[in-house]
Amino acid sequence: MRILKPKHKFIWAGTAFFMLFLAQMYAFQPARKTTEDKRIHFTSERLYHDISISRDGDILIGNVRITHDGMILTCDSAVVYENSNSFLAYGRVHMTQGDSLSLKGDSLYYDGTQEFAQVFDNVEMQHGTMTLYTDILNYERRENRGFYDTGGKIIDQKTQLTSQDGEYFTKTKTALFHYNVLLTNDSKDSLITDTLHYDVSNKMAHATGPSNILSGKSRIYTEDGYYSTADGKARLYNRPELFNQGRKITGDSIFYDKETQKSHAFGNIVFTDEKNKMMLTGHYGWYDQKEGKALCTDSALAKDYSQGDDTLYVHADTLRMESFHLKTDSVYRNLLGYFHVRAYKSDIQMVCDSLSYTSKDSCMRLYKDPIAWSENRQILGEVISVYLCDSTIDSIYVDQQALMIEQLPDTTLFDQVAGNLMRAYFSNGDINQCWVDGNGCVINHPMEKDSTFLYSNYIEAAKLRTYIEKRKLQRLVGFPSPQCSTYPLGQAPPERTRLPGFAWFGDIRPRDKYDLFEWRGKSDANKLKAMPRRRAPMQTLKRLADKIVPAPEPTTTEADKANEEAKADSANTEGQGKNAGENTTGGELEERSTENDSDGQ
Repeated sequence: MRILKPKHKFIWAGTAFFMLFLAQMYAFQPARKTTEDKRIHFTSERLYHDISISRDGDILIGNVRITHDGMILTCDSAVVYENSNSFLAYGRVHMTQGDSLSLKGDSLYYDGTQEFAQVFDNVEMQHGTMTLYTDILNYERRENRGFYDTGGKIIDQKTQLTSQDGEYFTKTKTALFHYNVLLTNDSKDSLITDTLHYDVSNKMAHATGPSNILSGKSRIYTEDGYYSTADGKARLYNRPELFNQGRKITGDSIFYDKETQKSHAFGNIVFTDEKNKMMLTGHYGWYDQKEGKALCTDSALAKDYSQGDDTLYVHADTLRMESFHLKTDSVYRNLLGYFHVRAYKSDIQMVCDSLSYTSKDSCMRLYKDPIAWSENRQILGEVISVYLCDSTIDSIYVDQQALMIEQLPDTTLFDQVAGNLMRAYFSNGDINQCWVDGNGCVINHPMEKDSTFLYSNYIEAAKLRTYIEKRKLQRLVGFPSPQCSTYPLGQAPPERTRLPGFAWFGDIRPRDKYDLFEWRGKSDANKLKAMPRRRAPMQTLKRLADKIVPAPEPTTTEADKANEEAKADSANTEGQGKNAGENTTGGELEERSTENDSDGQ
């Protein structure tokens, strides 16, 4: 027995420790694939070599099974080329990879070196919920990519896609389609484009290039849009357009929800209603297709060109368009504007806090300190209603604190008409009548033949009627009990040269359609003060039954006596009825005395 010296013991111990370290290190490294693992392996019922069929291939017949690096293929027959590590498979070809990928076809070529397969005729590729159909499919196992260029179809639950060229990536579950791409969703909606990306996981389709989405009677055009086949929602960019039965909305981007049929548009939006000749523009808006409603804000502008060549322009902080009786021939639109409303039309301009316009009667109503201008006339009041007919003004109604001012050629003089209620009627754009009811007041400056002014008239009456022809006052009627005064020019007292509330707002008036976005309103001193309105006294009908005296019953003694008494009773009854009637007319109505009505009494 040999005894090791201490020095040798140390060397052997060090060597053993090093070998143990290497063993542990290699134990945690993955096993390396050998060249044999990259070779094709196969089994079959029969195997032979026939040089007349293949010079260097082995022929497999019956229950053929071929494996290669995790891929399993079965078929009826095959020709294996061991030198090139490839094979050809025929008859009921079925290739699987893992638990999710299945590839079927009539025949297949496989290159084991490149890990590339090409499947021919009646090709069917399944991966999760997706199934692909085509005539020729190429599949790259390293890239997990299948592609075709002979036309194909993909079905993913209720979604179907067809195209000339297509690619599918099994690792990311995404697809890319080119040329004549058609996506149909639940056989109701469809998307037509030339380039489409589709994500099977989240059911999202991304169309790039000119594309159309069809849903019912709606059509969406986009060049960069995302469409979810799961819930029908779409996100559209690059100036998309949405069309629906004569209505169109476009913007820098649009978000569309099929379920609610609502669209939200952002950036330079334009909403057009060709049927009703109306348009909305702004930087944000939404459209409710089901209800026929639209809203626009952020530099909102409405255009109404339904009255001919002359377009009405309306600007406000927010504009709303509402539709009524959409499914009938009597469809009409309402336009609501709030706040800081400014409107322009060649023959009328308007400024107010809020506005409503209906195409049903072509009436525009202005609320809260409104001002309306027509040529050299200015109209003020609490509420102004402007009626249009064939693109021109037909009439103007002013409710409470009405004041019409006309600037004369001598710009220091103003004709004025004021009252509680005012109605002005126009013909061919020129005013021809003005009716005032309640506290009517007129200041008038008649023009002489040489176009000069020598005196002024001041008239007060409960009711006033003015008749104008060729822009000149022809007749003025005041009733009842009018009060009239005439003054030489410049000698009328101040209170009879300017009516209460007089102010000329020429600096506020919109100059053209481009002068609508800068708000210019009344100063606090010129704003209308709220006028309290008296209530009518409440009245009630008195009970009259107790005041009527009943007629006496006729007696039934002898016939002659009965007749005489009947005549007398009849006369008495008529007299009593007359007295009862007098009492009725004299006391039928009775005022209720309440604290609220005491001011009105």
